[in-house]
Amino acid sequence: MAFWGGAGVAALCVAALGLGGCSTAGYYAQAARGHLDLLARARPVPELLADGSTPEALRRQLALSQRIRDFAVAELHLPDNRSYRSYTDLGRTAAVWNVVATPELSLKLKTWCFPVVGCIGYRGYYDRAAADALASQLQAEGWEATVYGVPAYSTLGWSEWLGGDPLLNTFIGWPEGELARMVFHELAHQVAYADDDTAFNESFATAVERIGSERWLNEHAAPGAREAYAAQGQRRADFRALTQAARADLQALYASTASDADKRAAKAERLARLRADYEVIKRERWGGFTGYDAWFARAGNPSLAVQGAYNDLVPQFLRLYERQGRSFPRFYDEVRRLAALPMAERRAALQAEP
Repeated sequence: MAFWGGAGVAALCVAALGLGGCSTAGYYAQAARGHLDLLARARPVPELLADGSTPEALRRQLALSQRIRDFAVAELHLPDNRSYRSYTDLGRTAAVWNVVATPELSLKLKTWCFPVVGCIGYRGYYDRAAADALASQLQAEGWEATVYGVPAYSTLGWSEWLGGDPLLNTFIGWPEGELARMVFHELAHQVAYADDDTAFNESFATAVERIGSERWLNEHAAPGAREAYAAQGQRRADFRALTQAARADLQALYASTASDADKRAAKAERLARLRADYEVIKRERWGGFTGYDAWFARAGNPSLAVQGAYNDLVPQFLRLYERQGRSFPRFYDEVRRLAALPMAERRAALQAEP
């Protein structure tokens, strides 16, 4: 659920083209074309609900999405705008494909820098072949690189004048709790944004999605939705525990005084153990659920580093929400205040105990 990525820069570039703010060549051009194509295909949800040719399963999910969207405004105080009031069928399984890279013996993500939004730890493409080409180039340069599909991204409100961010076929069919989680996460990115701090931005949005999904399911869930979400939530928790343990071990390894050859051997052993542990959990706890197979197939430094961005600061944001009396307006005000600070001050304030 990349919130901006290279591809998301498209909305900003489109706004800035007339001012010379972004180059139309190369990377920015594909980003602008891809995002404008996504918007051009969008149809208002009320129109689709009134259209007799809309498949019934899609009609049900679109209607559900609008109840979730209304809840996001009324109960979570998320932005009341045109985002997620329209729908686009992209005819593919991902909105964009992100490229992430790290050194061979480090969990520090390579960053790319863009106007206004600053530096981020991934680069997005609307074409899978282009993403694969960049990953191959980075690997040839000595980086460890991988590509993963992203079901949605947020333009941080910059594309509101073009109709806002639409619902997409890449996630509209998800179970109720998962659909709510996605919408809340992406809308949270429109609330606050810290330049050059992917972990802050993603962990904040993840905290909002967790709080919001729990409230939605407690108050509005259809029969069986809470149980399904709880089962998936347990799998997510198991996944986080597995990957956090592997990251901690690899971070200690890379910081050690061992030779590079010994580090490479220990790294290979730890990744093999990670995959073996996953197979045990999949078999013994998940009933054979295969939803994480693709992630573990490409597991390495880049994918582990990305997981850290989404999860490492979530406990601090949850504590901050509690300290603000569970008031979303106060919580968001404090997050925006922190986002405006220099990174060192921001992290110190977020980590501080009450």
